[in-house]
Amino acid sequence: MNYLTEHWSFDPFLVIAIVLAIWHEIGLACLARRSAPDLVKQLRRRSVLFYAGLVVLLIAVQSPIEYWAYDYFFVHMIQHLLLMFAVPTLVVAGAPWQPLRAALPVRTSETGAGEVVANRWFRPLQAAGQFMLRPWVSLTLFSVVMVVWHLPGPFDLADRNQTVQVWLMFLSFLIAGVLFWLQFIPSPPFRIGITPVSQAIALLATNVVMWVLAMAMGFLTSGSWYSVYNHIPGITLPAFADQQIGAGILWICGDFWAVPTMVFVIKKLLAEDGSVSAAVDRILGRGSARFNWANRG
Repeated sequence: MNYLTEHWSFDPFLVIAIVLAIWHEIGLACLARRSAPDLVKQLRRRSVLFYAGLVVLLIAVQSPIEYWAYDYFFVHMIQHLLLMFAVPTLVVAGAPWQPLRAALPVRTSETGAGEVVANRWFRPLQAAGQFMLRPWVSLTLFSVVMVVWHLPGPFDLADRNQTVQVWLMFLSFLIAGVLFWLQFIPSPPFRIGITPVSQAIALLATNVVMWVLAMAMGFLTSGSWYSVYNHIPGITLPAFADQQIGAGILWICGDFWAVPTMVFVIKKLLAEDGSVSAAVDRILGRGSARFNWANRG
């Protein structure tokens, strides 16, 4: 029981989570005054998922998971999967974007001066956001972030330097995860910009990257990759065995999110094509079907 009750920590993400929750509630209150009741009710129902995502975020970075991640690689892997899969899927499904925008203190339509100031900052951010939301960018970024941070050099650096871990590793996991799952989970006002065929291909390709990474860490190597887990006082689990357990967790838990999403995508394909064979033909590129990696509107 001590493993669950001890070693809770304070982390900057607690402040971020509290600010986001308050900001979101202010936005909901603003929308309630000027929007249709049905929209507000829908946003309120979705907010439960958004707040659940914030809770899972705090569990990942402030609970004993964070403490034991410094001693056990497999615990670190659980933490990484929470940050790349669990938290982003809940946040994207929670669709907090409209309330967060409604709570902004400056409206570009209020005054001419306000519009000039806002555009000066907003336009570059909007351009960067539109680029990152392009399907090929977000899907590639997800795999790149996953692979890079599990290479020995970057991983050891992040484990030894809390600033690198919190503000580079953790944030990149969260941002890449949100951008990735926006391609699969409806999250108004964002629109899913790729076809079900492209979604299926992207999921398969991402899963292959995870499988290769898991196999490389698990049984395609003969020793531990990470020096930070060698010779930790009081830890009897061999570093290589620890790494193999972590590789298994990456393989199994990654599929826990990917497989249900793939089933949902295939159901959409069946609804469009009417048969399993036609759906398979589209995924494999046979016939006249073409892949449409469309940009977001």
